[in-house]
Amino acid sequence: MDDTTKTVEAATKTTQDTVKEVSQFTTYLQNHIPDLISFGIKVVFALVFFFIGRIVIRWIRKLVRKSMQRSGADKGVEQFVDSLLKFSLYFLLLFMIGTKFGIDASSVAALIASGGVAIGLAMQGSLSNFAGGVLILLLKPFEVGDYIIEDTNKNEGTVKEIQIFYTKLTTIDNKTIVIPNGILTNNSLTNATAKDERRLDLRVDISYDADLKKAKAMIMDVLNNDPAVLREDEIVVFVDELGESSVVLGARAWTKSADFWQAKWRILENIKEKMDENQIEIPYRQLTVHMNKNA
Repeated sequence: MDDTTKTVEAATKTTQDTVKEVSQFTTYLQNHIPDLISFGIKVVFALVFFFIGRIVIRWIRKLVRKSMQRSGADKGVEQFVDSLLKFSLYFLLLFMIGTKFGIDASSVAALIASGGVAIGLAMQGSLSNFAGGVLILLLKPFEVGDYIIEDTNKNEGTVKEIQIFYTKLTTIDNKTIVIPNGILTNNSLTNATAKDERRLDLRVDISYDADLKKAKAMIMDVLNNDPAVLREDEIVVFVDELGESSVVLGARAWTKSADFWQAKWRILENIKEKMDENQIEIPYRQLTVHMNKNA
């Protein structure tokens, strides 16, 4: 048998095998077309049901938010409830869609129950953050709008949102910091705006050769003339420290918490300008060396 004959026989066999496979596939499609059509219809209905469900969920969330706003609920509580409601409703929606595809609800419940321990271990961090969110809303160490400082990692900013698992802060330079609720409840933090008033503490270095009384009077004058300083509270200027290269003056006054930063920046600038006008030196750190003439 020559090579040409072998090639023809191989090609014929391959063609026959291909025709057989195509025939089997065609037969399979013909036998299962009703099942495929049924599955396709289920998919279409599932998508329609999902999009309708999204609309209903948005409507329910909007209704709940308006109801809480009318009742005067705290902004943080409103955000937390909205986040929890969103998570729960979407879970319910997906569960209902799954049951429409033939998934047995009792089997799913049994699976969730049996896998509860594993899920709990896998989601320790998320559960801790959820519990932290609940504690924040109950104990109220801070609320939306407060300026807080997370002492461990030194993150700080104005609280914008308290969500189900995390809290969002906005910094002074308009950056967003996302902190898990578990960190905020398991570590110390400073709430700088918990009170309506906040004390302004300033330290100003002056030269040892400067007129001390004149410098103190000048700082007192700046504080007394600043519009944000509260006159009914104590305003004091004092010698805070005798430093290595300067006399450190301290100044204390009170402002509204909302005015704190603007007042601090403005007062420091005015003090610097007044010192320049009165030729009061703010010294650099320096070291005086005495040479032994007999050495």
